[in-house]
Amino acid sequence: MQNHFELFNLPARFDVDAAALDQAYRDVQGRVHPDKFVNATDAEKRVAMQWATRANEAYQTLKHPQKRAQYLCELNGVDLQTESNTAMPMDFLMQQMEWREELGDARAAKDGIALDRLDAQLRSARKQRLLLVGKELDAGQYDAAAQGVRALMFLDKFGEEVQYAFEAIDN
Repeated sequence: MQNHFELFNLPARFDVDAAALDQAYRDVQGRVHPDKFVNATDAEKRVAMQWATRANEAYQTLKHPQKRAQYLCELNGVDLQTESNTAMPMDFLMQQMEWREELGDARAAKDGIALDRLDAQLRSARKQRLLLVGKELDAGQYDAAAQGVRALMFLDKFGEEVQYAFEAIDN
């Protein structure tokens, strides 16, 4: 079975040409879209639907940088161990503790400005981490990239908590 990159005829790299991905997705969808199979047999319709579903899943994975990084790790035999491996470098753990404290203080004070600052710090940290993970992946350093992907997962989850805090003070 083809991997997502092969499906779209793209190199298996983190740095993906977004326009080429979009065009390849449209091309594949154009060939397998269920509307093209209205007069086909039930079996042909099922196969077309499976391909359309697979193309959608592949596209969503490759379009989203964190999902693409995760997929590249897994494609190259690196299990992210998201449930069992929570070990992180000490500086990252200290940063998490600081952010959690800032979030708690901002929530308690209903301080939107502090939440804005925290949100900006998170976006910056995520952007820097994504750049590093991308370089590691494209250099074939999948184990190092896996730790970065786990950090990105934390940053995304924590970002959601910050958004919930914004919603709580807006209501």
